[in-house]
Amino acid sequence: MKTIQLKDILAISGKGGLFKFIAQARNGIVVESLEDNKRHVAPATARVSSLVDIAIFTIDEEVPLADIFFMIYEKAEGKDTLSHKAPVEELKNYFKELVPEYDEDRVYVSDIKKVFQWYNQLKQHELLEVIEKEEKEEDSKEEASEKPEKDKVGAK
Repeated sequence: MKTIQLKDILAISGKGGLFKFIAQARNGIVVESLEDNKRHVAPATARVSSLVDIAIFTIDEEVPLADIFFMIYEKAEGKDTLSHKAPVEELKNYFKELVPEYDEDRVYVSDIKKVFQWYNQLKQHELLEVIEKEEKEEDSKEEASEKPEKDKVGAK
């Protein structure tokens, strides 16, 4: 199965748009805005989410955002999709076509708008790289094995 590569793409709570991870800083992380290519330091206190870690609730499970983006990519034939400013019913209907089993009680309209907004922003900046899902999982395993093990606090 295929998916979309979302490595190093971040969302920061309270800041619009998406950011690319650049480097670790002493007091946070250095990020670059996809909107204006300006670099900022996101403080350690900021709520930063990697798009890799975001998933959409369905009735049975959680579907990774990368898989949702791939569904949109296929339906839109690799082009831009519906604008996040489209009427609410249109957004909900389109999303329901993509993910018929999404949990309507836990996935809000604001979440659906973000999915479409982020997809179009990634598309605009040519950051929608289609990869094989197995390849992605192997990369994750390699990265995990390369990371030093964290110190265990409070272990005796």
